[in-house]
Amino acid sequence: MKEDFLHHVWQFKKFDIANLKTTKGESILIVNSGQYLQLAGPDFFNAQLIIGNQKWAGNVEIHLKSSDWYVHNHEKDSNYDSVILHVVWEYDVPIFRKDNSEIPTVELKEYVALSDLHKYQSLISQKSWIYCENEIQNVDEFIFKNWQERLFFERLERKSQLIFELAETSNQDWEAVLFCLLAKNFGLNTNGEIFYKVAKSIPFSVVRKESYSLESVESLLLGQANLLSHDFEDSYAKQLQKSYAYLIQKYQLHEKVVGSVEFFKHRPDNFPTIRLVQLANLYFHRKNLFSLVMNCSSINELYQVFSVGVSQYWETHYNLDKESSKKMKKLSKSFIDLLVINTIIPLRFAYARSQQKEITQKLIDLAIRIPSEQNVIIEKFEVLEIRSKNVYESQALLELKKNYCDYKKCLDCAIGHFILKK
Repeated sequence: MKEDFLHHVWQFKKFDIANLKTTKGESILIVNSGQYLQLAGPDFFNAQLIIGNQKWAGNVEIHLKSSDWYVHNHEKDSNYDSVILHVVWEYDVPIFRKDNSEIPTVELKEYVALSDLHKYQSLISQKSWIYCENEIQNVDEFIFKNWQERLFFERLERKSQLIFELAETSNQDWEAVLFCLLAKNFGLNTNGEIFYKVAKSIPFSVVRKESYSLESVESLLLGQANLLSHDFEDSYAKQLQKSYAYLIQKYQLHEKVVGSVEFFKHRPDNFPTIRLVQLANLYFHRKNLFSLVMNCSSINELYQVFSVGVSQYWETHYNLDKESSKKMKKLSKSFIDLLVINTIIPLRFAYARSQQKEITQKLIDLAIRIPSEQNVIIEKFEVLEIRSKNVYESQALLELKKNYCDYKKCLDCAIGHFILKK
């Protein structure tokens, strides 16, 4: 038994309300069960109850045992002075206010139907992957679709936290915000953090000034990522070293990023050297990139913006000093999709928020134009007959698994509510 089940029971009145009595035998009529705000203090605010012949207005606190009141030291907290009813599963001790008057208590286990308790216990019993895996296929489509939209935007809310932090530290320079986000996502999971540190270590004003020279941007990114610290034989590698030495002196960029990029287990096209020079190429060829991506009205326009490759030297190299067979190494459509999912859509969401603009439907329209991601989580949902056709649906499923299922938040989930209400 968990308190969140009792919250669910009280909020949705999943008990015998007609014959409700306190532990002292006084009748209880619920006029308003209160607002479940999940804030500090009592569980339900502004409830209205008639206890005996007296009407009360105040708050309701819920615990598994009445003695939990003292375990949590509520008797010392003035936030709980306005509690008019203590709702518990098991009544083991009476609870008193500061003036020594007893707080009315109701013992819910006397009023909850066994069928509801069994449904709850079945829902939270550990399955092989998620708790509702035997029921999720039967959830009402209307409820599932509405919850899907909520999950999609909850995910964007979480992603936007980093974006707002970057906007604040860069004095609302949204071009600089985009640069850091793109660097992070060019690095993928393995090198994302160090690429992000590289981008933050270079003031974007420097990138703006030097973006007219591809060699300068390449040397800045590779140098700050500690990839130019070897003795090279290639003339181009030596030129990059020379350019980097000049630029760090010119802009006083003496603080290198701590750590090293990872090559291990990456396909050559995902080598950090290639991803960094592709990022350099993007900023060399696309000036005012933030305005470009914000003004794109379709996924095809975004594909055009990110349709860049590498310079001539890198067409025959994956590493400095090591020649390979020639390859254009353009950003693939699938890689651009990842950039749109993890950078452009969250950035548009956050920027619209900062401008107090409503673009909800535009973001959904863009997301449904991108094919669903394919990963272990999406594949396991497919086994449960929950299939996603596009990114809008797959992002919602990822949010569901990672921030609800994994934390056992079934009673905060529309799917869990539906199963318990059946």
